[in-house]
Amino acid sequence: MSDRIVLSNMRFLGLHGYYDDELLARQPFEIDVELVLDLQRAGVNDDLEQSIDYARVYELVREVVESRSLRLLEALAETIAREVLAGFDVAGVTVRVRKPEVKLGGPIDYAGVEIRRVRPGGEPTA
Repeated sequence: MSDRIVLSNMRFLGLHGYYDDELLARQPFEIDVELVLDLQRAGVNDDLEQSIDYARVYELVREVVESRSLRLLEALAETIAREVLAGFDVAGVTVRVRKPEVKLGGPIDYAGVEIRRVRPGGEPTA
């Protein structure tokens, strides 16, 4: 399946980081989510009920980033992917997490991770 919904560069402030001092003040995080699902019926019928409500996905991601505190970017991405697969009728999801204000001892645009998760069987649940 090649159809995708893409929410790119969502920005939130969260308390995520390996070092204790990273958990003291909110830092910016940038998140991309790609949802894999068949969009043909939604496109042909111009019907949101046959697609995914972007606002609901955005709110789910915001909730995860802003209300939880995780040590690793990998854990943040995994949590978002798991919640998306549990909450939406999609075949798979790609999550990218970027941390632009990462402290690595020198100039860097961001540190980040990208994960892809597929629903068992690779098909939507409905």
